[in-house]
Amino acid sequence: MTCEDLTSTGRDNGALSRRRLLQLMGAAATVPVLGSVAGCESPGSTSGGGGGGGGGGGDNLTFVYRGDANQQEAFNKLFAEFNKVEPDIKLRAQGIAADTWGDFSNTVATRIAGGQVPDIIQIATEGQRIFASKDLLEPLEPYMERDQDVVDDYFADIDPNLVEWNTKYASHDGKTYYIPGGYNTVCFWYNTETWAAAGATPPAPDWTWDDFLVAAEQLKAAGVFILPIGSDPFTAIMPWMLTNGGSPLDEDWATPTFDTPQSIESLQFCRDLIANGYAPEPGGAFDAGEALSKGTLAAIAGGRWPVIDMRRLELVDKMAIVPMPQKTGPGSPVGWDAWPITKASEKKDAAWTFIKFMMSKEASEYYASIGGTIVPARLSVANSPAFTDNAPEGTTALSEAISYATPVPSPDRGAEVQTAMINAWDKALSGNESPEAALAQANEELAGLL
Repeated sequence: MTCEDLTSTGRDNGALSRRRLLQLMGAAATVPVLGSVAGCESPGSTSGGGGGGGGGGGDNLTFVYRGDANQQEAFNKLFAEFNKVEPDIKLRAQGIAADTWGDFSNTVATRIAGGQVPDIIQIATEGQRIFASKDLLEPLEPYMERDQDVVDDYFADIDPNLVEWNTKYASHDGKTYYIPGGYNTVCFWYNTETWAAAGATPPAPDWTWDDFLVAAEQLKAAGVFILPIGSDPFTAIMPWMLTNGGSPLDEDWATPTFDTPQSIESLQFCRDLIANGYAPEPGGAFDAGEALSKGTLAAIAGGRWPVIDMRRLELVDKMAIVPMPQKTGPGSPVGWDAWPITKASEKKDAAWTFIKFMMSKEASEYYASIGGTIVPARLSVANSPAFTDNAPEGTTALSEAISYATPVPSPDRGAEVQTAMINAWDKALSGNESPEAALAQANEELAGLL
């Protein structure tokens, strides 16, 4: 997810999630990303893991992910890099189309019951607890203890929050089922030339909502929208709530907090941005990529994924990245990829060998260098030229954000939770309901879903 899957409801309404941004900007369908959401099986994929034993020569592993053939090229490049180190272990990727992580997990469970056993699954935050609770995954402690030096080296080079969340949120029983991978946070990407032309003061890393409004007024006077406002949970709801001390759910994902004063104030702030002409009306034919290029849009909210289109549109050198403006403190959602081994796999040792490769600095640098759309988990790589070259000034703000980020809520009925959030935000942004009424109704619905 990475948080790449937060628009699985298909109703982002102008929010600049990765999927929405690619749609608006007309990006090529073959961007190298290991975590998209919709589609069909990859051509040439294998169907199951039967036969064979542990980690030795001639092992063929099936790698399953939620997505389509668009990722096949990136996976093939990654596997080829792995085979430079382990030539006897072959991997083939298999995409499964699914609207939600619940649907994806059910499909995988059905295939396993029918004898089609994947060895490794790529799972974003939203699906991790679901998979673990279905008893589909192998606890990793024995493998981690066997290669403790490798694990210790990796965990020492990733943010401590990611280590903690890997068990706290991705496990139903306290066991370790995943090795966490790259992630996405949300920051503010702005066009420095557009900002300067309007005479607006460039945003500082600790800028506030008030600073944001001052800039919005200056940009409006120059005929420029400051930022699209939509209802995507990851890029348009949570950043405003978190920077105001709010959150959709409590820390344990057990109680909804969607109608708190902080949440209401955040929604009212977003509604006022549209009403005052600082942001375009949600939906419609507004083209964010064209507007950024022409200087009629000053900024977008996003994680690492916009870099693909910034490069395509030749905007990299014009853009800069800072944290989102804050009311009470810094805030960002975060979602991350993770790598488990299926309990039914007959090639667990070989699967662990690939996961060890994914923990290596070499693999992280390689994926970052080919244009990966996630922040590398390794801090050393996130602060290296492999990640910061050919990227906007301030790119390290994305990796720094994990220190204050909040995991995107991913309870068992996470897709329904997101839909309830989106519907409430839409009603208020459109003026059909007050923020108080919309969030109160949604909070009751969330309580039932939890």
